[in-house]
Parts: sequence; structure tokens; C-alpha cells
Amino acid sequence: MRSATGWTFVARQKRMTVGEDDFTLDLLFYSRPLRRLIAVELKVGKFRPAFKGQMDLYLKWLNRYERRDDEEAPLGLILCTEASREQVELLEMHKGGIVVAEYWTALPPKEELQRRITQIYRDAQERVAHRSVGAARNVDEESG
Repeated sequence: MRSATGWTFVARQKRMTVGEDDFTLDLLFYSRPLRRLIAVELKVGKFRPAFKGQMDLYLKWLNRYERRDDEEAPLGLILCTEASREQVELLEMHKGGIVVAEYWTALPPKEELQRRITQIYRDAQERVAHRSVGAARNVDEESG
């Protein structure tokens, strides 16, 4: 198991220029254990599919101008106050090295927190089961 040590804060409001346009990444970290840059975008409000395009641009820019030869490709993390799992899954963001996660600006009442945690757990179990069924189908198709 890898340790949480080895993370470095690189920049806040990292400026990136593409042509004549300037873009600003919220936070940039470097993970020594992962040997890669980690781009973080903080969003207040609901996840929007357009965030994927924005993060794709940032990751490609970082890969071209900031990544060293001995490092892995950068990863992106989009933090939103609300995210649609279905949208994220349909966009297949994980294939591009992008993860979306929700954050809370305040803890809800205990009952609501328990309900949300239970739902998150159920959703995760369902995704794992769905992936297992899909993997089993692929094996059956390949062997059949």
C-alpha cells in the first residue's frame, strides 16, 4: 500500500496560454508515488459535461508543456458540489484520466448524512457488479 506522503503543492491559479487565450487551472499538485501531475478544478454547483472538455484541455497542455520524460501523464480531478453519476459514466471520463467527485460545503443533518452514505455505498456496489457482469460477458464472447 502506498503512503500519502510525497505530495507537493505546485501552483494555485496555474496560468496556461493556448494561442491567444489564457486559461487558469485552480490547483496543481505533484504526486511522487504516482510520478505525475494532478490537476484539480473546484466547481461550485452541479457537474456540467463541459467541464470534461475544460479538463481535457488542461491535461493535454500539462502533458505537452509541464510533464517530464520520466513522469506519467497528468491526471485530472473535478470537484463539484453535485455530480450526476450517469453523466460521468456516459462521458467515460476515467478513460481520459479524469475523476469527478462531490464535496459538501457543510455537513447535512445526521439522518441525511446516513442516507447519502448508504446510497453512495449501494451505487458503488451496483457499479462493481455491473463491471463484473460486463467482464464476464467479454470472457464468454472471447472463448465462445
